[in-house]
Amino acid sequence: MNYRKMYTHFVVILLVVAVVVIACKKNDDTDSSGSGSASVSTLTCASVTYSATATVNVAYSGTATVPYTGGNGATYSAGSAISSTGVTGLTATLVANTLASGAGSIVYHISGSPASAGTASFAISFGSQSCTLSLTVNSASTSATDCSSLTGIAKVVCAANNFLSTLSSSQQSSVILTLNLTNAKRWSNLPCALSCRNGLLFSSLSSAQLEAAKAVIQAAAGTASGEGYDEFLTITAADDYLGLSANGYSSGNYIIAFLGTPSTTGKWMLQYGGHHFAANITYDAGKVVSITPLHEGVEPHGSFTLNGTIYPSPLASELEVMQNMLGALSSTELSGAKISGSFSDVLMVPGSTTNTFPSTKQGIKVGTLSADVQAKVKAAIAAWVNDVDDSSATAYLATYESELANTYICYASNTSAKAGDASSFFTSNTDYVRIDGPSVWIEFICQNGVVISNQIHYHTVMRDHNRDYIGL
Repeated sequence: MNYRKMYTHFVVILLVVAVVVIACKKNDDTDSSGSGSASVSTLTCASVTYSATATVNVAYSGTATVPYTGGNGATYSAGSAISSTGVTGLTATLVANTLASGAGSIVYHISGSPASAGTASFAISFGSQSCTLSLTVNSASTSATDCSSLTGIAKVVCAANNFLSTLSSSQQSSVILTLNLTNAKRWSNLPCALSCRNGLLFSSLSSAQLEAAKAVIQAAAGTASGEGYDEFLTITAADDYLGLSANGYSSGNYIIAFLGTPSTTGKWMLQYGGHHFAANITYDAGKVVSITPLHEGVEPHGSFTLNGTIYPSPLASELEVMQNMLGALSSTELSGAKISGSFSDVLMVPGSTTNTFPSTKQGIKVGTLSADVQAKVKAAIAAWVNDVDDSSATAYLATYESELANTYICYASNTSAKAGDASSFFTSNTDYVRIDGPSVWIEFICQNGVVISNQIHYHTVMRDHNRDYIGL
């Protein structure tokens, strides 16, 4: 018997077994983070420090230093790459080191190119503790142009270019769309976010991007107190108020979009809004060629308190001018202005691809009314026209005033209405009024509350027979 050969085989077997045992032990002691047998009592992602700032579409290389307590002094190996969520394109990898016996820090190396501005999140696990790292990714570093000295379309285009400069290439492709009739009619009064609208959601924008987007809206909107930009902000706040008690309502679900590229020479449309606001403004060769369709609504219909701030009713002025207009009619004129039937919503509903203006005007002709009543009709029209930039508002109001004699007003329901009593109008569901001119079309209706079911809320729309979706 060859004892030497047997001994050699025995030694080889022992070595193989030892290797297997060591390998198994190593596998048992090492988690996906590379922490091995390392253990900590706490891991504090909220106190992380980063060695460098991150910018969208710029290659990033830096470290994240994460404090811990209760370290057991163990040595740990490097971890596997952890991909970012939220903002994608980055990975975080644990750097090998030895824990302190007590408090200390672990380090992750972060690299890659962030795909968008916002927050890159990394779910880390180390030493039986887990938390999430949050790295802010800044918009592209650009110096915004000072638009304050500009007016009209030049100011809108300046603000639009500032906003576009804050966006990633993918965001720009989402916000600048083709100018065509299909896209132009893609707007709604529903709380449906991007499922029924174009563009970028406010909730998808960084704080700097949102500020730049609102600067575009402010430049395009009217400056009168309680109208224009003020009214837009109050209506979005009302959606935040509804969101406290119902899903789907939020100022974050409002959008901004450009159909065509903003310029002072070409043709393009600015769209902004959401559930209870929708603006569609068309620019061509340095002029505003359409300020419609415009939708405004509100729930709750009165004042409300949000985060300690008391907001006035966003459509208080629109309600008041319509009440004053009908309240100025005599009993005979009221009889002539009333139409049969009832309405559940405005006739020219938001975003419809099929609705058309009635071929016959209804109600009473404004040219037959007194100068005082005609002035109240003009004031009613102005409450909607003044929501666009001041220069355009002046021009369009002059056009609508020149057509006032051939404009008609009518109303439906309003069973409690009394001549000379403005407050008797628009108190109940289905109460309705319309102003229908050669160009201007305005509707105002009371509807039952949706979220606040025990009260009415308002829907309105302004259209233009000759300028809606002009040239499309």
